[in-house]
Amino acid sequence: MKGKKNGFIAALGLLVLALGLILITRLGVDEPLPYVLVGLGCGAFGQGMGELLARRAAKGAAQQVEIEQKDERNVAIVNRAKAKAYDVMLYLFGALILALGLMKLPVAVILLLVSAYLFVCGSAVYYRLRYEKEM
Repeated sequence: MKGKKNGFIAALGLLVLALGLILITRLGVDEPLPYVLVGLGCGAFGQGMGELLARRAAKGAAQQVEIEQKDERNVAIVNRAKAKAYDVMLYLFGALILALGLMKLPVAVILLLVSAYLFVCGSAVYYRLRYEKEM
């Protein structure tokens, strides 16, 4: 059942991607909607195809994959990699906001980026406090 769901998500992603590209190329729409459609389509297609391919690759060795995913060492490695990526993202995101601000982009664009940046920082604080209470 999940294979059909992932196939549907991949097909829907391709459809949304194609719609966005058609709006950009054929109709010459200068609104942000076609670009959002392209981004959402790529994301949905990648998610659906990734799940389908992962399911197909892990079909024969499902039990071994499950053991490896739940192994404490692998979990610690994944969590440490995520923490390093988060640290890099903070500096990169801050520099990007500053660069785009210096390029005199519209205030709405900068405010969207700043709000996303603050949301990420706020969620990090929230989860840190939550995990400190649990542990």
